[in-house]
Amino acid sequence: MDSATQQQATASLIPERYETDELFVCDIADAVLKDIMPQMEHPFYALSKKPEREVREYQHGEQWIRIVPSALGQATIYDKDILIYAISQLMAKQTRGEAIGRRIRLNSHDFLRFTNRGTGGKDYAALVDSLSRLNGTIIQTNIVTGDEEQFDSFSLISSASTRRKLGLNGRLLWVELELSEWLFNAIRQQEVLTLHRDYFRLRKPLERRIYELARKHCGKQESWKCSVEVLQKKSGAKSDAKRFRQLVKGIVKTDHLPDYKLSYDSEFDHVTFQNRTLPSQQVTRQVSTVTASQLSDAAIEKARRAAPGWDIHYLEREWRGWMSEPPKNADAAFIGFCRQWFRKRGSA
Repeated sequence: MDSATQQQATASLIPERYETDELFVCDIADAVLKDIMPQMEHPFYALSKKPEREVREYQHGEQWIRIVPSALGQATIYDKDILIYAISQLMAKQTRGEAIGRRIRLNSHDFLRFTNRGTGGKDYAALVDSLSRLNGTIIQTNIVTGDEEQFDSFSLISSASTRRKLGLNGRLLWVELELSEWLFNAIRQQEVLTLHRDYFRLRKPLERRIYELARKHCGKQESWKCSVEVLQKKSGAKSDAKRFRQLVKGIVKTDHLPDYKLSYDSEFDHVTFQNRTLPSQQVTRQVSTVTASQLSDAAIEKARRAAPGWDIHYLEREWRGWMSEPPKNADAAFIGFCRQWFRKRGSA
């Protein structure tokens, strides 16, 4: 990326409010940004700051979700920052071998700094409103998490309480919330992905959503291609196709998404996500003999526990590229590979 393009990309991001080393304080010192993978596949969150109270339904293959907002509106993609922060802390504790539970206390000031927000009165008030929308938005779904399949109705958080200085305008001190069993189950099953810190610097809701989709589908691969029609469906954007295409072209022009570079093919109307984190000379490795080795579900679960915090699909691709011939016991070989990977690199 040349200097002019770099300046344009930086200008398209919200300025970094705090020094990076000041963000990781107290009980978030070892936390990394995490998100729940099933949420990244389906549009659970509104992409508008205006209240959205319409019931929304989505079908993806045999999976479906129905979102029922509260009187305050559907939970937004900015409200989800609270869950990312909570998940980050829980994953850090789990990686250190500490016990975790559904109920977690968050320091409100640390949360605002962690998510690159201001710390004025309106920012604390917005945090309280976010908790109300997360608690009030009902999700009805049959999405699978781990080895369970649910057909339930639940809120993203089961309950929330706040502590503030005495008085209606008293300073908010901390928030305590309880994650839904569905979300907590996904955390225990290691269904998480690491996000780039600049996620919190993206200005527009759609930019955040498109980054999430790129992170989920492209991951550590060299590239991922998707039609604009499918991308719009996965994003949950309510704009018409023409407007959505313009928004995507705008992201392509400014080239400011973390981790991924977008390009648009007008002839076939599709978008390609190119992984910025890979060396430009890297060539995708093809090892057909190892690709034929199938892994059991039990081995996948053991491998997740052997390398907590890592995307198991990414590790599987790395393992298949690393092996030169099919192992006698693919399950044992993969689990051993993950164990060694985590020992050398630690959490993602």
